[in-house]
Amino acid sequence: MSDAWVAGEAEPGPVAGDTRPVVAASWRRSVRARVSPDGAARVELEEDELTAYRAGHPLAAAMPVIRELMGAYATDGEHLLAVCDAAGRMLWVEGHPDTLRKARGMNFVAGARWSESAAGTNAPGTALAVDRPVQVVAAEHFRHSVRAWTCAAAPVHDPRTGRVLGAVDITGGAGLAHPHSLGFVQAVARAAESQLALLAPAPATGDLRLSALGRDEAVLSVGGRRVRLGRRHSEILVLLAHRPEGVSGDGLLTLLYEDESVTPVTLRAELSRLRALLGPDVLRSRPYRLAGTVEADFTAVDRRLASGAVAAAAAEYPGPLLPSSTAPGVVRLRERLAGRLRAALVDRGDPGLLADWAYSTWGEDDVVVWRALCAAVPAPQLPPVRARLDSLEAELSTGATDLQRTGHHTRP
Repeated sequence: MSDAWVAGEAEPGPVAGDTRPVVAASWRRSVRARVSPDGAARVELEEDELTAYRAGHPLAAAMPVIRELMGAYATDGEHLLAVCDAAGRMLWVEGHPDTLRKARGMNFVAGARWSESAAGTNAPGTALAVDRPVQVVAAEHFRHSVRAWTCAAAPVHDPRTGRVLGAVDITGGAGLAHPHSLGFVQAVARAAESQLALLAPAPATGDLRLSALGRDEAVLSVGGRRVRLGRRHSEILVLLAHRPEGVSGDGLLTLLYEDESVTPVTLRAELSRLRALLGPDVLRSRPYRLAGTVEADFTAVDRRLASGAVAAAAAEYPGPLLPSSTAPGVVRLRERLAGRLRAALVDRGDPGLLADWAYSTWGEDDVVVWRALCAAVPAPQLPPVRARLDSLEAELSTGATDLQRTGHHTRP
């Protein structure tokens, strides 16, 4: 751990050899995100904005079940139940009145951001980071102000698409430091997903749902089935979802393959295998197109941006479209969507939204976003952001100098 910590600063927590791997890995991510061990969570959603946001959030429909399962347990045990969105913003924090009062001292309140990149190692933030249930006990927390607490959290997924919607959390004192706490919160998360599945409208015959953001292998929901696609089939489905009117064989060949020597026979073989996987009524030809209505996650983000709902678009963007794909048509779609969202975030200037992008795997080297974040964050939070920006700009300067030395110049 010590080699990952910023020189000259105290270690964020215990460094004993028996530190659990999930905690050690989380500390390292917290250090890379330059979270201050002495900092406090920042409230990003004030009351009016919070009320409107959570009323429209998918997890609102699961709250009756969550309260039924956790409410009495939290109140009787002097604990808190909390539910956050996929960005780690607390939507609901409820429970014993005295515990609520104490939690306000560390800003564990509705509207505050508890993502790992913003608040360091904590159960809801780390559960979102690793997409699995996590328990964090006392001194395992990254920040000093949280070390009197123990928490357990589990992510909640959209039962249709598998997308992470947020997390459910139980937070309290040392009494929660038991494996049963983790099993309990995981069961609550599964119950919430089941409730969302029951409330979801039945898909119309022929309706398709495609999830392709932040993953190299897309998932297609069709006729009650969830089909994980191979990489080439993922590219084909993305391109056809983008072009509901259909694409000719020659057009699809150009969109899919960098190598111009690939023949139509190769494409027809791929499409034949895809048709066998999906069924003859899903994929049609002359031109190639998908039958029925297609709801794709990347088109949903695009619609959010077009309507000006930047926060909602960012919340529904778990990462670039098929990030490893080199298919020309997919690359253009990926760069277009990421560019539009990035520009909207910079224009909005919201430090929380900018931080989500900057501390993500795809945005950690994005100097434009880091500059915007540097201009947007409050003064107390500026030093680590400024340090990261200076490091990026130094790398860019070194790279430009190396290009000049080797004689490789690019046109502006």
